[in-house]
Amino acid sequence: MKRTEIVARTEELAAPIIDENDFELVDVEYVKEGANWYLRVYADKEGGITIDDCVLISRALEEKLDEEDFIKDPYILEVSSPGLGRQLKKEKDFQRSLGEKVECRLYKAVDGQKEFEGILKDFTEETVTLASDSGDMVINRSDIAAIRLAIDF
Repeated sequence: MKRTEIVARTEELAAPIIDENDFELVDVEYVKEGANWYLRVYADKEGGITIDDCVLISRALEEKLDEEDFIKDPYILEVSSPGLGRQLKKEKDFQRSLGEKVECRLYKAVDGQKEFEGILKDFTEETVTLASDSGDMVINRSDIAAIRLAIDF
């Protein structure tokens, strides 16, 4: 089974658990780090997700994953909050982040610069518009390596 299929099937299994507890499924990833495979589920809810919420999701999902047993490699299941510097991936991530300060990293430099910061002003399927002191900048989404909420300390 391919990585994309594992992610899609995990999302299907997690959805009812997430929905019945009024959580939001933010992302699922299946990645190899070092010698280990990790199946990561990121969930959130209004006011933030707690450790107890993560344990609840983890136990219920683990049971379903064990029943179906569709992942051939040994893996570690992690359920957590998307964190402060969450990446914007889905339409709802962009929608929720309108008016927020974001950091955008590009695959290739534009005018010698690969990283930009600004207020997420608008987005479409093809572009993202950032507002900054130097004016609006429209960036093709296909050029974006990563875009996330900016963290100010």
